[in-house]
Amino acid sequence: TLFGRNYFNRYSAPETEDERAEILAEAAALKKSAVAYMHPEVGVCSEDATLFGRNYFERASAPDVESMEEAEERAKILAEAAALKQLASDYMHPEVGVKTTDPTLFGRNYFNRYSAPETEEDEFADERAEILAEAVALKKSSVAYMHPEVG
Repeated sequence: TLFGRNYFNRYSAPETEDERAEILAEAAALKKSAVAYMHPEVGVCSEDATLFGRNYFERASAPDVESMEEAEERAKILAEAAALKQLASDYMHPEVGVKTTDPTLFGRNYFNRYSAPETEEDEFADERAEILAEAVALKKSSVAYMHPEVG
């Protein structure tokens, strides 16, 4: 004696395909925007042949008026920009790791040396396994957050 009526698939239901297409188009645009925000190193690609711009700084009639102070200032600014780009890349991609080329840099590992005593007990081993499992879950969550275009 129970029955139900489907209000979406009946013949008199309003057309929703246009609305669905609009929603999917908006979702695709939002995904493209999120990818552009999370990866500024990719750059901007233009697909329209009618888009163009004029460079007022490198044209033939542009005067050369850069002084030595301005050249030094420009070099400093470009060096700072390169350093900031490197820092941003390090921040956005922690999975890359740290690389050094200075032979005077060294460190001592107090945990894996031969004279280090083995002191891990069963209760600490269980706790360590739980912490490592939580760390794996956190890493998976952070990768999903930092790369929305994957999933």
